[in-house]
Parts: sequence; C-alpha cells; structure tokens
Amino acid sequence: MTYHSGERLDGASARRLRELPEGEAMRLLAGVPFGRIVFTRHALPAVRPVNHLVVDGRIVIRSNPGTIVSTHVAPAQAVVAFEADELDGHERLGWSVIVTGVARLVTDPREATRLKAMLLPWVAGEMDQVIRIEPEIVTGFMLVPAAALADRRADGPPGRDLRP
Repeated sequence: MTYHSGERLDGASARRLRELPEGEAMRLLAGVPFGRIVFTRHALPAVRPVNHLVVDGRIVIRSNPGTIVSTHVAPAQAVVAFEADELDGHERLGWSVIVTGVARLVTDPREATRLKAMLLPWVAGEMDQVIRIEPEIVTGFMLVPAAALADRRADGPPGRDLRP
C-alpha cells in the first residue's frame, strides 16, 4: 500500500510521537553510523552529513582541514546541532534524535590519535581534524503505533505522548 502525506490513517495505521529519555536518545544515536551536523554559515543554517561515533557521551566526527567545519565552526567553539534518525517511510515508524551543544577541535595529539583510530572516514581525503560535540540539550522522539503508546501508558511513563 502506498501512503501519501495528505492521506488519513485508520486506527491501525495511526502514529504518535513518544518523547525519548536522554539516555535512550543517546543510545539510539550511538547505534547509527551517520548523522548531520547543523551550524551557522553567513548567518544562515547549513547542514553537512557526516559519519560519527559517540564516545564518553560526546559526539565525535572527523573533517578535512580547510572545510568550514574545521576552520570556522570548531575553532570558534560554535553552538551546533547534530541530528540522526532511523525512519521507515513505508511503515511510518522510527526515531529522530537532535543534540545541541558546542563543537570543539580535539587539540590533544594523543586523544586525537585515539579517536582517529576509532572513527574511520567514509570519504577520501586527509580527514585529520577531530571534532567533538559536547551535548547540552538532547531531544529525541520515536514514532510509535498509537495503540502501542496507549499500552505503554497503562504500564507506566518512560516518555510523554506528544500530540500534534
């Protein structure tokens, strides 16, 4: 069956958003290999897809020297957002996590070497810069069947029901 964005859903297809606790959100984020870093460029939002790891509760990415992320964002200790998700458009299920925090270059050579060994780049190039994002705000949402959310509410609250 094909779904379209304007289509009404029956009870079996209805979905709700469940807010994720911070720990669960970070666990999901750590379980996927890629996300998107969002930063400001010329006073406008800019987005770059990157592969990442979560190490010691922080998001770690690598970047080529000379890119905007490694020359302007991280050295300025800019506030960034990092988003990752795992969504199934056909089933209309999945999750999304957004972390807001400060991006910083890893300047300690031993720490940078350790993190480089853990995170292999997906793209060609030097990728010599290691950038760490310290989470300040973590938000996550899971799309769940409306019936499943009602069942969970009866069992107790791991997350809030967010009705549009």
